[in-house]
Amino acid sequence: MLNRVLATLCLSLALSIVQAEGLGGYDPVSYFTGVTPAKGLAAFTTAYRGETYQFASAANRDTFAADPEKYLPQYGGHCAWAVAQGKLAPGDPLISRVVDGKLYLNVNRDVASRWERDIPGLIRSADAHWPKLKK
Repeated sequence: MLNRVLATLCLSLALSIVQAEGLGGYDPVSYFTGVTPAKGLAAFTTAYRGETYQFASAANRDTFAADPEKYLPQYGGHCAWAVAQGKLAPGDPLISRVVDGKLYLNVNRDVASRWERDIPGLIRSADAHWPKLKK
């Protein structure tokens, strides 16, 4: 019983540490400059709105610092498809797409394939739902 409690506490602590890293430790700028997102390094970090973001380089860190909102995922990092349905689900930093200069995440590949069938329509729907959901 004690082992189960300790395991649960350790898992909760690990999840809170991961969640404290913006985008799961992936470099926000890399979504806009590379083919795939790059894992950030502890040597290049900055804090913004209570989250710590890691970057692949000092140049990417400085680019982010100049205009953080440009590089953050839409809908607070929640799944774009879920927000379009009026729900919240966590976004996966590895299941992403940049559309019209904005970063969108989805919860898994199946959901991402549904989202990709009507990106413009689902973005309109998500934009309409987001003000109520973000409260």
